[in-house]
Amino acid sequence: MTAHDPVRIGLIGCGRIGTHHATTLSRRLSEAELVAVADPFEASARRLGEDLDVEWLTDPQALIDDDRIEAVAITCASTAHAALVVAVATAGKAVFVEKPMAMNLADADRAIAAAEAAGIPLQVGFNRRFARDFAVAHEAVAAGRIGRPQLLRSLTRDPGLANPGAVPPWTIFTQTLIHDFDALNWFNAGARAVEVGVMADALVAPDFKDAGLLDTAVVTIRYDNGAIAVAEASFSAAYGYDVRGEVFGSAGMVQAGSPAHLTTTLWTREGVAAPTARQDTDLMDDAYAAELAAFCRAVRSGGPTLVGGHDARAALRIALACVEACETGSTVAVRDADRAVVA
Repeated sequence: MTAHDPVRIGLIGCGRIGTHHATTLSRRLSEAELVAVADPFEASARRLGEDLDVEWLTDPQALIDDDRIEAVAITCASTAHAALVVAVATAGKAVFVEKPMAMNLADADRAIAAAEAAGIPLQVGFNRRFARDFAVAHEAVAAGRIGRPQLLRSLTRDPGLANPGAVPPWTIFTQTLIHDFDALNWFNAGARAVEVGVMADALVAPDFKDAGLLDTAVVTIRYDNGAIAVAEASFSAAYGYDVRGEVFGSAGMVQAGSPAHLTTTLWTREGVAAPTARQDTDLMDDAYAAELAAFCRAVRSGGPTLVGGHDARAALRIALACVEACETGSTVAVRDADRAVVA
């Protein structure tokens, strides 16, 4: 095996994001060779396997045990992520896992420990770190060009809520804003979140609030270096998928992100218009490809991944604190151990 040989990858989870990642691995990246896909739902596994002309399985463990496969991408339901990370690491294979890596801190610790004991690369799917505009902004902050970070902001606005009854409780924190929490931690590198306050409601689909839906949220985070951050999310951006970040410091400010899919801007008598993305896989397509390519390079080089298990745990700490803040109606400390398991 040479440094230039593609990494032989199996993928578990053939839903929307799994399909996108599998297609990227199979058709876009020279660094990867997609060997097989697996999903307990036979129709999903068959559809994707036949479309990409790779083996398909309904047993994820069979894929993990396949000697041809040296790395596994985990893109299935979030509640299964941590156990699969442990299983793949125990098999001695590299792991790429979509966010969140785990649903509670104890499982996150087990996943991290398994990867470290096996000595395998573990990368978590925080795609904003691989979006060029966010990466350039981070470089500016890290180089000290805006001085000491004082105020930070990150937002995610999803263009629609197709089925509000199918959204699990706390999704806005554990699935959506967890991207923002990681981005804020990354921008404010070296600092640690210590306190959060939350205002959240069901403003998009208020009839589903009693069933546990929160579709709009603003989170305030205080860090131990004194910086204050705000993360916001909505599941109803009529104009498109919108992801942005900002860091204001003692010597300047840097911003990243836009809902515009292209840089084209049309100026007419009706006003100014730009094409916007309607899906994360549209707006962040290059970032998704870049993160998978970076994972393959880490596997081949044996070096560290650019975003690992400890980063995922740090973002999860904030997400779980947000749940506690919602339940108690007060500002709460960001804990280092679980108060309760989030289902």
